[in-house]
Amino acid sequence: MTQRDVVIRAIEGNNVPYVPWHCSFTAEAAEKLRAYYKSSEIDRMIGNHFLTLGDPIGFFTDIGENKFRDVFGVTWDRSVDRDIGVVSGCVLSEPTLTHYVFPDPCDERFFCGADKKIAEHDDLYRVFVIGFSLYERAWTLRGMENLMMDFYENPGFVHELLSAITDYNIAQIKRALTYNIDAVHFGDDWGQQQGLQMGPALWRTFILPQLRRMYSVVKAAGKHVSIHSCGDVDELFDDLVNIGLNLFNPFQPEVMDVFSLMKKYRGRLAFHGGLSTQKTLPWGSVADVRNETQRLLDAGRNGGYIFAPAHAVEGDVPLENMLAFIEMLQTQPGYERS
Repeated sequence: MTQRDVVIRAIEGNNVPYVPWHCSFTAEAAEKLRAYYKSSEIDRMIGNHFLTLGDPIGFFTDIGENKFRDVFGVTWDRSVDRDIGVVSGCVLSEPTLTHYVFPDPCDERFFCGADKKIAEHDDLYRVFVIGFSLYERAWTLRGMENLMMDFYENPGFVHELLSAITDYNIAQIKRALTYNIDAVHFGDDWGQQQGLQMGPALWRTFILPQLRRMYSVVKAAGKHVSIHSCGDVDELFDDLVNIGLNLFNPFQPEVMDVFSLMKKYRGRLAFHGGLSTQKTLPWGSVADVRNETQRLLDAGRNGGYIFAPAHAVEGDVPLENMLAFIEMLQTQPGYERS
C-alpha cells in the first residue's frame, strides 16, 4: 500500500495501517531542519505524504525594500513575516471592479512541471493548492476594514467581487483537473480565537454560495475537497460537509475540541492537523510533544485523520520538539519507509 493509498483510506474514513501525515514549516523552522538533515528535501526526509502543486499565494515579484507583488497586484511587506508578509496599500480603493483586470487563472507557472512531478512521486497523494481562495483574496484586494463595511454598505459589490474570484478559481480548477490529481485544496481563513471574523449569517449569505460553486466542480470530477481555515470555525462543519468537503485543516486544539470532533464526524469529514502550535510545540517539553502526538495518533487509528501540527511550524519551536513528533511518525507500527 502506497502513502497515497493510506491517505485516501484515511480521508474516506476507512481503517489505516498507520496514521498518515503531512507537515509544513515556516522559513525559519525549515532552516533548522535543513541544517539537521543536511538536505534541502525536507518533505522526503520527514516522509510527507502529499505532493503539492499550484501556488499558495500567486507568485511574488520582488519590488525592493522587502516588498513583493503578487499576480493580483497586491503588495506584501515581508520585513517581519518572511513567509507571506503583510498587505501594504489597497488595490481596490473603491467598491467597484470597473477598472480592475483579473490575472490569467491558467498562467503556465501554476502548472509548470506538474506531469513530471506526478510521475516522479506517483506514491504520494496529489493536491492542487489554491491559496487565498475567496474571502482572503477579497480582503487582500479591498482591505479588511473596507470589506467588512462593504458587507453592510455595498453588498452588491461583495457578491460581484466574490463571484469574480470564484470564476477565476473555477477556471484554474478545470485546468488542474486535466492532471492526475487527487484533491483540490482551498486556503481561506474565516475564524479567530472565538468565532468567525464576519459571523455565521454573513458567511452563509456571501461565502457559502461561492464555495458550493467551487466544490461542485471538484466533486463532479470525483476528487476530494480540502480546505484550510484557521480559527474557531467548527460551527460551519455541517454546512461544509453538505456541499462536499472531505478534509479540514488546520484543526486547532486551542479553539476546538479535536478529539470529540473526530468522533462526531468520523466517516463524514476527515481532519488534518491537531498538534498545538500555540502552546505545546513552542513552549512544551519533548515529553509534552510526544504525549500529545501519541494521543492524536491513537485517535486516528481508525481513519478520518491525517497528522500535522495545527499550522506551519514556526521558528520559535525548538528543533528537539520538531524531531520528537517526526520520530514518532516514522516509527509507527505498520509504517515502512520507502
